[in-house]
Amino acid sequence: MGRAFEFRKERKFKRWAKMAVQFTRLGKEIAMAVKAGGPNPDGNSRLKTAIQNAKAVNMPKDRVEAAIKRASSKDSSNYEEIVYEGYAPHGVAVLIETATDNTNRTVANVRSYFNKVGGALGKTGSLDFIFQRKAVFRFLPGELDLEELELELIDAGLEDLFVEDDEEGNDIAVIHTPFEDFGKMQKALEEKGIEVKSAKLERVTLSTAEVSEEQAVDVLKLIDKLEEDDDVQAVYHNMA
Repeated sequence: MGRAFEFRKERKFKRWAKMAVQFTRLGKEIAMAVKAGGPNPDGNSRLKTAIQNAKAVNMPKDRVEAAIKRASSKDSSNYEEIVYEGYAPHGVAVLIETATDNTNRTVANVRSYFNKVGGALGKTGSLDFIFQRKAVFRFLPGELDLEELELELIDAGLEDLFVEDDEEGNDIAVIHTPFEDFGKMQKALEEKGIEVKSAKLERVTLSTAEVSEEQAVDVLKLIDKLEEDDDVQAVYHNMA
């Protein structure tokens, strides 16, 4: 059927694989939210946010409901959230957030990924000078006056507001606040009727490591392996 067909098919399979990973991670986040605050999103802000994020990536409603139901069962797994820090080849800092029901398996896997590419795991907190935890909100800017909005959101903890491209090349507005202002900003956006596409606690880099194209390939091998692991929720790096 031709090279173009094969290219489209490959892109479709990659998109499906990425969606499957997203759904798995969101399912864990939903489970942890239910365990922490119960199955009712009206009284559980973490669960409400997790459902909102699931909706943003088109996670089917029945999968969301099934995740809540499973987490409500006494026999469901309890996930422990653990952060690993280390250096990839060429001095690139890497921080990994995990949610696991088997810490021995997770640390063994993460360590093996670093060792295979000549990297090394570090101690917890060793990358605090490179990564800072932020509350990050994303929404479609539409006809909003972002300069005016920026002024209105300062009292809610706004540190930065900018526009970037999403995966489809569309404009998406991004807000950064200190992580402790997550709830305050979420409430402020709700009151203004802004439909948030995603609301997350993320790690923002404070400094970057310059690498060549060849060196970047080595680093991406590690990042790809980490992101493929079922226990990994998010991977952050400071590669420029």
